[in-house]
Amino acid sequence: MEETKIALFKGRKVRRVIYNKEWWFVIVDVVEALTDSVQPDGYLKDMRRRDEELNKGWGQIATPLLIQTPGGKQQLNCANAEGIFRIVQSIPSQKAEPFKRWLARVGYERVQEIENPELATKRTRMLYKLKGYPDSWIEKRMRGIAIREELTDEWQKRGAQRERDYEILTAEISKATFGITPSEYKKIKGLKRENLRDHMGDFELIFSMLGERATTEIHRNEDSCGLPKLKSDARAGGDIAGGARKQLEKRLGRPIVSRDNFLPRARRQKLLK
Repeated sequence: MEETKIALFKGRKVRRVIYNKEWWFVIVDVVEALTDSVQPDGYLKDMRRRDEELNKGWGQIATPLLIQTPGGKQQLNCANAEGIFRIVQSIPSQKAEPFKRWLARVGYERVQEIENPELATKRTRMLYKLKGYPDSWIEKRMRGIAIREELTDEWQKRGAQRERDYEILTAEISKATFGITPSEYKKIKGLKRENLRDHMGDFELIFSMLGERATTEIHRNEDSCGLPKLKSDARAGGDIAGGARKQLEKRLGRPIVSRDNFLPRARRQKLLK
């Protein structure tokens, strides 16, 4: 499943997510970026009242998609580049033309990535490098991303339909691998909206990969279908990684799950107080 990404237009955050192999943008974010409105939802309602044609075609433009918010994932109205262009036409703003050029550029990035998947990998690597992650960590993280995508593809083919299904299956692997759910894991590391795996150390990443790769292979070997069977496989795959983790912990004399993270130093120190 694709995660919510943030794009910046003149310092304004515009959330976006991949849907049907193209970028879809949160409509209220676009409205706020173009109008500087403190109530973009209200502005959008007024705009639809003013533009009758836009209102009539709203069902073809706006699609509710799961977007990460401070309160967790919620369904927000999103539109693809074509739909956003139509909405922009109804907004009298000097930012309209620069926004169209910006939209064409960020949309084109995704077209490039679809035609050449290596570009997406290179961009991700570069982002991690710019954030200060060491090359050895980046290699493990990139491998983990590939293993995760392979697993979620299997889940989709074998009966996992909703976002909640993926969360349930991921939690099963995590509980069996580390003895805790992802939400519990994030609390240990003092994380809120941050991606948990971006704050894992080497062994944490390695055992995450082992649990997910084992689960994928079990699905294929047993031709599993349906959420109950997928959950059983997820526990089995996690158990394999969990058993290896416990053996290593016994030999090292210390736990693998760690409070360590890659948060900025000031925030990390604040969490430790």
